[in-house]
Amino acid sequence: MADWTPKPNLSVDLKRLTLSAEEGFVLSRLDGHTSIRQLPALTGIPPERLQGILSRLVEQGALQPSPEAPRAPARAAPPAPRAPVPEVSEPPTLEALPEEPQAGDAPSESSASEASDSEKSGSAEEDEPAEALGNYRQIFETRLHPLTEDERAARAHGAADPELSAFCFDPVPAVIKAVMENPRTGLAHARLIVRHHRNPTGLEAVCAHAAFAADGGVRRWLVRNPQLPSGLFRRLWSSRRLMELHKLSIDRDIPEGTRRTARELLRQRFGSGPAEEKAELILNTEGRSLVALSGLPVDGKTASILCGRTYRSPLLIQNIARWSAAPPALVAHLLKQEAVRRQPQLRMLLQRHPNAPADARRGEH
Repeated sequence: MADWTPKPNLSVDLKRLTLSAEEGFVLSRLDGHTSIRQLPALTGIPPERLQGILSRLVEQGALQPSPEAPRAPARAAPPAPRAPVPEVSEPPTLEALPEEPQAGDAPSESSASEASDSEKSGSAEEDEPAEALGNYRQIFETRLHPLTEDERAARAHGAADPELSAFCFDPVPAVIKAVMENPRTGLAHARLIVRHHRNPTGLEAVCAHAAFAADGGVRRWLVRNPQLPSGLFRRLWSSRRLMELHKLSIDRDIPEGTRRTARELLRQRFGSGPAEEKAELILNTEGRSLVALSGLPVDGKTASILCGRTYRSPLLIQNIARWSAAPPALVAHLLKQEAVRRQPQLRMLLQRHPNAPADARRGEH
């Protein structure tokens, strides 16, 4: 098996195999022409561990067996697990909105600082192992960086891995553009660039490719890049759901400049966004999002959706009571809730609201 060239088994549906992140990464690096001796340098994985990974891939039928190895039947792939429901482009119906949280429940926004589902799905399984990243960076610094910029750009046009991945660490936008013109460039390279490149021009070159710009892993690293231009962020996120924009605006792993742009875009989109998304945002965050939406009113449909709920969470009621643009109908609806009747401090907050019914304000006195 010393000179074996692993070749992917094109007759097998890889989506039905249960591959680990490491196995998926190695499989993504196999082009049918790279021998097993070259794989440690390409992947950054030690030969002994690499041998075990390749053996498991052969067992599952993802790779064609070595000519010297006895052909064993491929392990039957288990039934594909049900994937989580993907993000849809149309707003949920009223019935699909989450139930208003109970008092004492953990806040539904507890995971708000995490990336959106679409970003997670594209990155967790295919991020480069640390060994590979260090290997690519070393190749760039020792072999490629001593070349002139023009030489690196010319070489990047036709480079193959591991050099192609090493070029993703180049700080010069012209070299990154050359990488993007290389026919061998794929999602793994695009993710490397947006994660490590620190020039807006290079990031624009990656996102000029629609398939890369739509990838969850690319987006995940792109918003964490301090050189992400605000104009590019607006183009890529202007049609995203309000809840996703809110999560980005409070994510501490994202640079403050991008979070500020996300807050500005959230306010712009809140004015014209679907009523269902507005109600979803307010309910899912227990009203915390209203701080960033101060002074922005809601349309009649959003108010109607919010008035159709039963409210039990004191935190949500309190945040709405402090929202100066809360619709009069919603304030009146909250005053009728059992949770408000039982807690005088909530009732007083609502009675003092400028949009509270006149009889409620008189009742305060």
